[in-house]
Amino acid sequence: MKKAFEFLKQLEKNNNREWFVQHKTEYDLVVKENKAFFNQIYNQLQEHDNLKGIHIFRIYRDIRFSKDQTPYKTNFGVGYSRSKPMLRGGYYIHLEPGNSFVGGGFWGPDAKDLLRIRKEFEISTAEIEKITSDKTFLQYFGELQGDSVKTAPRGFDKNHPAIDLIRKKQFVVMRKFTDKEVLSENFQKEVRLTFLAMRPFFDYMSEVLTTDLNGEPLF
Repeated sequence: MKKAFEFLKQLEKNNNREWFVQHKTEYDLVVKENKAFFNQIYNQLQEHDNLKGIHIFRIYRDIRFSKDQTPYKTNFGVGYSRSKPMLRGGYYIHLEPGNSFVGGGFWGPDAKDLLRIRKEFEISTAEIEKITSDKTFLQYFGELQGDSVKTAPRGFDKNHPAIDLIRKKQFVVMRKFTDKEVLSENFQKEVRLTFLAMRPFFDYMSEVLTTDLNGEPLF
């Protein structure tokens, strides 16, 4: 990761096409090393999960509707999706000097899935609270994160005891890493352990999204 971080630091200072073209050979080498690392993580995940695929995000920014017209991202990212419809949730690695993290969860559940999750929390939050209060979860992630709507969603009581969970439209977890930790020999191991710590959360959410409100299987 050392070469990747060195490249990204230089790119942040020279975020223009002229500089990038001049350093394309260096970029290609970094991409090759990143791909090898990301594939190693993919293979490790497959040992205890069933993945649908791997998506290495492009460094090129979509600037068509952005005030920020810099053409390149200053991070490298990769996502791993689980095999639907029975397995839900996605894993993510974000590498950026001073802002690296390993995360996962449900970034943009569709309307049907989001309603099912909210209905589950309306009935009971015992299981999700058990998961998020577990010492391993707290050690790795601290809390369940994600954006929320400002008011109670339509059809839900704004005074419901679980309204903070019901208002969420994303359900994600994140573990941040310092540059020193990313560059250490233990980083790959820590990524694997972090993903393993997500599994109780993923397994519960998968069960919710593959059953109806009576617990009957949908598939």
